[in-house]
Amino acid sequence: MIFAVLIPLLIACFIPALSKLKEKIHTGIFVFFIPFLIFLYFVTFIGNDFTPTMEQYNWIPSLGINFDLYLDGLSLLFVLLISGIGSLVVLYSIYYLDKSERLGHFYVYLLMFMSAMLGVVLSDNIFVLYTFWELTSISSFLLIGYWHFKERSRYGALKSMLITVFGGLSMLGGFILLYVVTGTTSIQQMITQVDFILNSNYLPLILGFILLGAFTKSAQFPFHIWLPDAMEAPTPVSAYLHSATMVKAGLFLVARFSPIFSGYEAFFIIVSVFGIATLCWGAYMSVRQTDLKAILAFSTISQLGMIMAMLGFGTKAAVFAAVFHILNHATFKGSLFMVAGIVDHETGTRDIRKLGGLATLMPITATLAMFGTFSMAGVPLPFLNGYYSKELFFEASLELGADFWSQTIPFLAVLGSIFTFVYSMYLFFGTFTGKKHLDKLPKKPHEAPIGMLISPIILVVGVITIGLFPNMVNSSFLQHAAAAINSSVTYKDVTFWHGFIPPFKMSLAVVGIGTVLFLTRKKWQGIYQFLPGKVSFNRIYDGILNQIGQVSNRITNYYMTGSLRTYMSLILGTMLIVSFLFMFLTDGFAFSTNELANISFIEVAVVGIMIIAAIATIYMNHNVAAILVVGVVGFGVAILFVIYRAPDIALTQLVIETITVALFLLCFYHLPKLRKSSDTPRTKLMNAIISIGFGTLITLVAISSHSSRWFESIANYFVENSKPLGGGYNIVNVILVDFRGLDTLFEIAVLGIAALAIVGLIKYKKNKEAE
Repeated sequence: MIFAVLIPLLIACFIPALSKLKEKIHTGIFVFFIPFLIFLYFVTFIGNDFTPTMEQYNWIPSLGINFDLYLDGLSLLFVLLISGIGSLVVLYSIYYLDKSERLGHFYVYLLMFMSAMLGVVLSDNIFVLYTFWELTSISSFLLIGYWHFKERSRYGALKSMLITVFGGLSMLGGFILLYVVTGTTSIQQMITQVDFILNSNYLPLILGFILLGAFTKSAQFPFHIWLPDAMEAPTPVSAYLHSATMVKAGLFLVARFSPIFSGYEAFFIIVSVFGIATLCWGAYMSVRQTDLKAILAFSTISQLGMIMAMLGFGTKAAVFAAVFHILNHATFKGSLFMVAGIVDHETGTRDIRKLGGLATLMPITATLAMFGTFSMAGVPLPFLNGYYSKELFFEASLELGADFWSQTIPFLAVLGSIFTFVYSMYLFFGTFTGKKHLDKLPKKPHEAPIGMLISPIILVVGVITIGLFPNMVNSSFLQHAAAAINSSVTYKDVTFWHGFIPPFKMSLAVVGIGTVLFLTRKKWQGIYQFLPGKVSFNRIYDGILNQIGQVSNRITNYYMTGSLRTYMSLILGTMLIVSFLFMFLTDGFAFSTNELANISFIEVAVVGIMIIAAIATIYMNHNVAAILVVGVVGFGVAILFVIYRAPDIALTQLVIETITVALFLLCFYHLPKLRKSSDTPRTKLMNAIISIGFGTLITLVAISSHSSRWFESIANYFVENSKPLGGGYNIVNVILVDFRGLDTLFEIAVLGIAALAIVGLIKYKKNKEAE
């Protein structure tokens, strides 16, 4: 499984080179085989005898963070959606994206996202899961902003990242608290400690933090505002991220942690309330839209709300219905996004007010759209998979209980489904029937090439196949996914006709009332002027960002005066106050004369010279003299290292000090001569306070570091293990190269980045001079 997760990232490294061949071979052809092979591998796990599989790899064992991968029914469902829909999206993109596009960038971002999503659904370690979770936010930001020259693309990308990363950080807080409570980072081990978690005082915080992460990712009300703006991404991105994968990550998170929170009543109340609210609001707002992808965006919000609500119900029927609808939604919504892309690609617009009558010009696309929209609407026909899961949703809503909230849910479920029917009919009939408006279209419409139709055809075939044979994968596939959420879920036999029972009557009511509302839509559409009217969560979001920007500007302008002295005063003053306060509150000040070496006259003399040199720098009026006197201090430190028998450190200090002095001499030779400052007495007093205070602080920290013994020294560990583990007798070298090798590597990387920046600045200056 680890290869399935990491291979997309590995292949992404070679995409820039392969993209150079795009004029001969479309880059997507190379990429297509990656998700397709992953899909074929995981399909082999489907079967009645499926059992969960765990793979463990050491990563940071000292912190209990291992790269653990866990495949059960739930993760298998998502893995197949990620790889299966991913294969179709790549195939679709080959014909959708022109070779003039930045294909290298697109497929690198897409593979990054694919790997991140696979990591999310397969990770058993909470911190590994969080790492992949944030990688999905970063890669989706890059994909949404792929057409970065468009302002709306940049706006949508930034909004999606801010909201989802905010939720991700909240989720991290919940994970840390879970680790504190359970002492383990494994989700499966946490499930075995359910009673301990439910009795923890941190439980409300853990639940709130984790659900906030899930709600932001899955675009639940009121965090849904990022999803419609994300539609500025290319259609393959929308079909992949916003219908089948990324937006379902929040659903996966709720489902994965349901076994832990199932005994906590607040979990079901919060999840079901937010889910039902999202269902109704998303469906209601979808009817208002005029952009095809905007309609689908709000419909996705609505469908995600329905699935979230079913996970909130938590009953056997609801859990199975949720799993079933996750599969169904991926098929019909993925096909509809691709259909919307085809319409945009062939007509030059997604504005439904300019479209109409396309069924005669694009018959295959219209047929695909009919199956997708009617399935999404839950029309009771035996070859539409959406109807089955919608009816199971109604059935689950009727089994909740007798309290007021439980009795209200079925009515809200019907209300949201009515608007779902309305926007589905609005989407299909408004685009493909009625009067043609060819004069309003930027391009003359015609049927899409077969290559662009293959992917939506496959998805629609899935819609029909599941509709005709709804029990085809129940026992071998969906049953295992539902059991991973609720172990008491048993095999569910799904049939089309089972009498005039309440769920079927609810479906008929949806179709009847929905038809009336669709036919009279223009008469009641004025309601949107009152609800939501001028109230908009987008305005709240924009207002918050504007306020943050204005406040930040005021604060920044207050201290960014252009004075280096002011900057250093603020930095040193802050360090002085915070450090003194922290050490005082933690009893950090300690003074001990134990284990001190004897001090000889030579050492006193060297230190005395260093003190005199340091004070003398204040009174120097010449650049070269000041630098040489400062060098005396550095060379004095080197002499102390020699006296204390540290020749390697002394040599390092000598080299650094020599180079530093030489560099300063080269730089300061070209600068104006030093002159006495004409500072006010107040400024001089502040300088004295900061300098003396900071010097005192460093002295006290040095004394405290020697005098405090809060834990056993690690020095003996290095002495004992330098040869056995590092293979060297020079302990300092072994520490730098082996024990702290990663730290040293990053230090070298920082120096390398700085060097590249300097080279860039030099080249930029030369180019400017040449101009």
